[in-house]
Amino acid sequence: MGQGKRPLGDARNLEALERFEVVVSCQGGEYTNEIYPKLRQRGWRGYFIDAASTLRMKDEAVLVLDPVNLDVVEKGLLDGTLTYVGPNCTVSLMLMAVVGLFRAGLVQWVSSMTYQAASGAGAANVQELVQQMYEIGMAAQPILQNPAKSALQLESVVTQALRGPDLTTRAFGVPLAGSLIPWIDRLVDDGQTREEYKGMAETNKILGTDRPIPIDGICARVGSLRCHCQGLTIKLKNDVPLDEVTEIIASGNDWVKVVPNDKEPTLRELTPAAVSGSLTVPIGRIRKMKMGGDFLTAFTVGDQLLWGAAEPLRRMIRILARHLGH
Repeated sequence: MGQGKRPLGDARNLEALERFEVVVSCQGGEYTNEIYPKLRQRGWRGYFIDAASTLRMKDEAVLVLDPVNLDVVEKGLLDGTLTYVGPNCTVSLMLMAVVGLFRAGLVQWVSSMTYQAASGAGAANVQELVQQMYEIGMAAQPILQNPAKSALQLESVVTQALRGPDLTTRAFGVPLAGSLIPWIDRLVDDGQTREEYKGMAETNKILGTDRPIPIDGICARVGSLRCHCQGLTIKLKNDVPLDEVTEIIASGNDWVKVVPNDKEPTLRELTPAAVSGSLTVPIGRIRKMKMGGDFLTAFTVGDQLLWGAAEPLRRMIRILARHLGH
């Protein structure tokens, strides 16, 4: 219809969907909850590739992040698994950064403190963050235009704007610009949020571990538009020399990039501003901690709209096409 293009089909037309050998869904959890079980109940034996979190922990699903778990994905295909799901964005980015340590069997446990961008919550939240920036900037404009005014006066005006009733907070519920939100998603067991729960659950499912590796931490939303950052504390099973650890991390996959633990490269390469739109996953601030030689700390950043969403699914489609001989 128009410009020689065919009209879009109805994504809820089960008869139309079950004619496809492969269905790729990026429509969210509500769509998956509605459509996926109906398709399976009708006897559809096609491949379902999904970006939503709904099916991630189901027994019939494989989490796909092939630079990390190609062996698990290929085993799933050989075993006849039909459902493949993209994992959580922070989990994906953590594993892209440090999978070399997991493969080497060096990881006893990990604590990940995340600093997650507004875009991880959706488009409306990105718009709200920028709107909050604008409103705060407008409130502060008279102070900024008067060099005689002090920084304390500027801070006072900004704080009043953040706490005032007029700041736009429909999406987040609270200010994010000039602040942060130390809570993502709903509460689950043991005081964790659901976002924090995914760290251990999805990491171990992605890796296909026999004995679960403990992963925990705190997930916070910060005022960047794009890219999630993580501060990692890793308890190693052995006191491995730092240069050896760095080499293992660097060899994890083609996209991880070790940034030297020096100020200039850290400021230049290890920020959302530097990484946004790139598939590179830099990791830096790598050092042994004062707690002992078997404690490692690092900081990593990655574009969660790529490795945390689109890229694993895009690559899974190619893997499946090869598997099917297309």
